[in-house]
Parts: sequence; C-alpha cells; structure tokens
Amino acid sequence: MTGKVAEETLGYEQARDELIEVVRRLEAGGTTLEESLALWERGEELAKVCRRWLEGARARLDAALAEENSEDGDGDGE
Repeated sequence: MTGKVAEETLGYEQARDELIEVVRRLEAGGTTLEESLALWERGEELAKVCRRWLEGARARLDAALAEENSEDGDGDGE
C-alpha cells in the first residue's frame, strides 16, 4: 500500500504496525541499497501518518478538556 490515497485510508494501528515491520526489516539487513532506501522512504511516510493521527487525537483531547473547563467555569457563578 503506497501513495497518498493509501496513506489517508490507513488507521493509526495499521500505520504503526507497518512501520514496525519496516523497521524490523531495515534492522535485519540483507536488503539491497535500493530496497533499503524504499523501506526508509515508506517508513517516513508511515511515521507522518502516525504523527497526524496522534496530533488529531491530541487536538480532540485538548478541545474536550477546554470544553469541560469552560463548563466548570460557567457553573460557579450560578
């Protein structure tokens, strides 16, 4: 699975699992320079996918906490 469309459809767990496999293959060695470069590039793409998912999760948590804090603040004056 490569390309922009594939990256956008990957869930966090899928991207993470594939990234783990890419790292395992790179660490094991035995690949040609070209294969290693392709694996490294794929790893970079997968890391970006994971980062976007984590950043999105962080934004959702921050928004939920901000909403909770604003609700707590509104109830004090009543």
